[in-house]
Amino acid sequence: MAPRSRSFAAAAAIVALVSLPCASAAVAQGVPPPAVTVRPVASRQVTATSDFIGRVTAVDKVDVVARIVGFIQERNFTEGQNVKAGDLLFRIEQDTYKAAVDQQKASVARAKATEVNAKVQLQRALELVKNRDTPQSTVDQRTADEDAAQADILQAQAQLEQAQINLGYTEIRSPIDGRIGLANFTVGNLVQPSSGTLATIVSQDPIYVTFQVSERDLLAYKSRVAASASKNPHVTIHVRLPNGSEYPHPGVTNFSDVKVDTTTDTVTIRATLPNPDGILIQGGVVAVITERGPPTSALVVPLAAVQLDQAGRYVLVVDAAKKVEQRRVTTGVEQGRDVVVTNGLKEGELIIVEGIQKVRPGQVVAATIAPEN
Repeated sequence: MAPRSRSFAAAAAIVALVSLPCASAAVAQGVPPPAVTVRPVASRQVTATSDFIGRVTAVDKVDVVARIVGFIQERNFTEGQNVKAGDLLFRIEQDTYKAAVDQQKASVARAKATEVNAKVQLQRALELVKNRDTPQSTVDQRTADEDAAQADILQAQAQLEQAQINLGYTEIRSPIDGRIGLANFTVGNLVQPSSGTLATIVSQDPIYVTFQVSERDLLAYKSRVAASASKNPHVTIHVRLPNGSEYPHPGVTNFSDVKVDTTTDTVTIRATLPNPDGILIQGGVVAVITERGPPTSALVVPLAAVQLDQAGRYVLVVDAAKKVEQRRVTTGVEQGRDVVVTNGLKEGELIIVEGIQKVRPGQVVAATIAPEN
């Protein structure tokens, strides 16, 4: 290549290198700002709460047992079904007990016949003693015989009642409304009082939830009640199910234990909740949220907007110039999908709720306000 040609190529390369930053800047100036979704910081009425772990307990729980000896002849329920008070659950073979009733009826009839004869004999003795045809001792004996006959009637009637009671025990009926569990004995099994539980029935609606609170929490609650105008000792509770969803029916406390558990230094509290759909099941574990006083005004932001790093929690705020600012915040209790912010934000400021990963502090963004839920 000629010297002049090489000089021209070198000059062209230098021009190209010098032009690269200008081209890059031009390209950068043409890139639109990242799009984000924002939501204004809102103020709303918030009720302070405390969280506990609760246990679901049936109001009524009955272990069905046999009260006599006999073979199960019928089982008249499906395991897991709802039963009503008085529903027939089991029938034990009745023949032996019906025979016992018939036998005792005969004993009552015999005792009444004996009593009638004793009464006749007494009347005859009373007539004879008037004419001195029989000694007074005979009258005394006839009187005693009549009294004994009357006692025999009472005894026979008592034995008849017991036989009828035993016959009634051959039909085992539900004492409560509720849901019945597994049958521990099937048709053909010999059962007796020592056989144990035939099946268990638990009531469904309403239902109890019990939870443990510390002495400190209990004293604070009593102080709030004493300072309130209504002096209402009952606390409204809400329940969160194991899948994280909120149970739709709130409950009210109705009992606090009279002693402290020395192993945990806690007091048992019990609340009653409606359970029309049977969602709460005896023995289940739930989260219990209790209200700690009347609602107060507080700032809330969506949980999705709150980020966490080594320095703590923060949100990204979009200012009036559409620039992103990192703002450290202090959070309080969660309110569903939102969380209370106690420090770091003002009402009406715009925080990023979607597109957080695409931006950084100081960057200009295109913000769109999210629609209200």
